[in-house]
Amino acid sequence: MNAETFRDSIETAKQTELDRLGSSKLLLALTEADLSEPAVLRAAAFSEHAACETFRTWAESETDERAKTAFETTAEQEATHLDRVLDALDDDIDLPDEPGPMHAYLRGRDDTIERIAAGMVGRGLVSLRTHTQVIGFFINEADRQGADLFRELKSETEDTLDTGLDLLDELCESDDDWERAKMVAEYVVQIAYDDYADGLANLGVDPKPLC
Repeated sequence: MNAETFRDSIETAKQTELDRLGSSKLLLALTEADLSEPAVLRAAAFSEHAACETFRTWAESETDERAKTAFETTAEQEATHLDRVLDALDDDIDLPDEPGPMHAYLRGRDDTIERIAAGMVGRGLVSLRTHTQVIGFFINEADRQGADLFRELKSETEDTLDTGLDLLDELCESDDDWERAKMVAEYVVQIAYDDYADGLANLGVDPKPLC
């Protein structure tokens, strides 16, 4: 396996979950059905804050220098993303102390390959779909500035995902390494999907698409 086939394998195995995470129902779940600009921005800020803390924590404990550098860079990027989202909000908000289910799982990883696969690839695939929905929201609101902001965040998230794939190419030395990476990346997608589905269920909304 290599980086390209690895990403393809995750997207194929978790196609249903990723497709549903990429639907318009995602923002309903993230905002508890409050589809206002402040609520969408708050949800985005919470996500960026959680990611920043995850990668910062990893950077402090990582022993592989290549991964450590990548985690430091990503933590700085997520901190910048958070600042930019907060700047777009009119009011100050309190950021949560505890992570959601996905980041709670991520922070429990202590293996380098698993951290990269789960945090940079699995989470990255979920984040790209979140950014796409937020971009669409701001387009529908005729808010060009908001849409452009999240286009830039999405582009930088794609770069982080690519960095993670490159690192896996360097660090995975056996089929077992790739399989372990695949397992945790898929599990992160599943956790994100389950959290999304639970959020919709609490609103009385079916996560399955209408046919």
